[in-house]
Amino acid sequence: MSGDAIRRVAADLTRQAASIQPRASQVVRKVALDTEADAKALAPVDTGNLRNSVTTAVQGDGLRAAVVATASYAPFVEGGTSRQAPQPFMGPATDRNVPKFREAMARLAEGG
Repeated sequence: MSGDAIRRVAADLTRQAASIQPRASQVVRKVALDTEADAKALAPVDTGNLRNSVTTAVQGDGLRAAVVATASYAPFVEGGTSRQAPQPFMGPATDRNVPKFREAMARLAEGG
């Protein structure tokens, strides 16, 4: 392959990446917000603090997001303790949305 051909392929790949990135960012944001909504719906409620502590932060270029429960006791509710059975809410919310994320990213990869 000649140098010109390699440069053309590199330019084409750069253009494709530039067109996919904004759509991929939208997918990340939507799936993260859907995960947040599901976690809030699944969180056990006593005072509402745990549910209200579930938040989403989309980071940097929009291709990364974190959905977290910031209540200090959230891990103990999720995983249980020696005195309390687990009441998972973050894991099941994630499990519900991972297939949606994979499907949407596969559509993008196929040019959709």
